[in-house]
Amino acid sequence: MNIDKESYDKISELITSDDSPVGIDAKKTHIYIIHKLHQIEKRLEALEDREET
Repeated sequence: MNIDKESYDKISELITSDDSPVGIDAKKTHIYIIHKLHQIEKRLEALEDREET
């Protein structure tokens, strides 16, 4: 996976947790992933709608 350093750092800041033994907040991580998947779903629906017309 190629991800630019700026994006990587932003995501890392969002999910980092000093309280977690693995260094990330699992809840924040899952919320971020679900949010991104929802955005992808909306974009796909918009593309599909354009193809139908």
